[in-house]
Amino acid sequence: MKALQITSPRHTTLTEIEKPTCAANEVLLRIKYVGFCGSDLNTYLGKNPMVKLPVIPGHEVGAVIEATGTDVPANLKAGMNVTVNPYTSCGKCASCRNGRVNACEHNETFGVQRNGTMTELVAVPWQKVIVADGLSARDCALVEPLSVGFHAVSRAGVTDTDTVMVIGCGMVGLGAIARSAMRGARVIAVDIDNGKLNVARAMGATYTLNSQTENVHAALQDYTGGFGPDVVIEAVGSPATYVTAVEEVSFTGRVVYIGYAKSDVSFQTKLFVQKELDIRGSRNALPSDFRAAIRFLQQGTCPIDDLISAIAPIEEGGDMLAQWAEAPSKVFRILIKLEK
Repeated sequence: MKALQITSPRHTTLTEIEKPTCAANEVLLRIKYVGFCGSDLNTYLGKNPMVKLPVIPGHEVGAVIEATGTDVPANLKAGMNVTVNPYTSCGKCASCRNGRVNACEHNETFGVQRNGTMTELVAVPWQKVIVADGLSARDCALVEPLSVGFHAVSRAGVTDTDTVMVIGCGMVGLGAIARSAMRGARVIAVDIDNGKLNVARAMGATYTLNSQTENVHAALQDYTGGFGPDVVIEAVGSPATYVTAVEEVSFTGRVVYIGYAKSDVSFQTKLFVQKELDIRGSRNALPSDFRAAIRFLQQGTCPIDDLISAIAPIEEGGDMLAQWAEAPSKVFRILIKLEK
């Protein structure tokens, strides 16, 4: 069966691999759509230190159950539209012992530390299969990136009394915007692309700021009555935005980092103490975040078509990565379509 493989920086190939077998505790999935994630783009560009090439990318999955093993619960049936929790957890590390399996020290994510789902059939443990009633297979592929943003909002403890600034309006940032708005918070979206800011408004942002053309500090002071936002969620992974988060958050505010900077970041650490900040990381997502993202999509209020920048067959997957690399700020999600 066909599989897309990243073989070396800026090189991909369409290869043939063996069809998987379905063990007793596994579900065989027919992959319909797979989203390209920012980590896939970094792998393609040779900037992902966690990847060992060659690798099959893909962990944002929209699939249909093809078959089930003998030990799989009866509620999982052939023909169901599903998505996949693409992470592993060892059950033994400190994170797992504390119930935060999303941050497992030994996690292996599809398409990063192990081969991913950019292929026709995949067998996974039944516990990793998440049923998405009422969602198309296409829309199932949007659940995982949204859930990562949802998880960051949980890490921030956002409530309806908060003003939340989300820096970066890619798919993960949009997930953070939607979840914050669902919790009743006032949301300020920041990006350098006006098109993305328009979608951020549709996802629930009250205010939008283009950081290339507007004075972010002045606008934030105006919006918040001089206090600054109670919560800042950083979804870019840039040294500049890492610093902005700490500088602009209110005294006793909370900062949550989703993106990770590729180089060292210099902080005025006195702000950590003077403001008595809570600074937290956010990694991957928990099953509850997946369920919440599915519920959000089921409501029918998400501008789904605006989130999909392109849909292409697997034969064009390499070209899609190359085009994304040339204009990264213009893309929300590229979906690779495996179904005929």
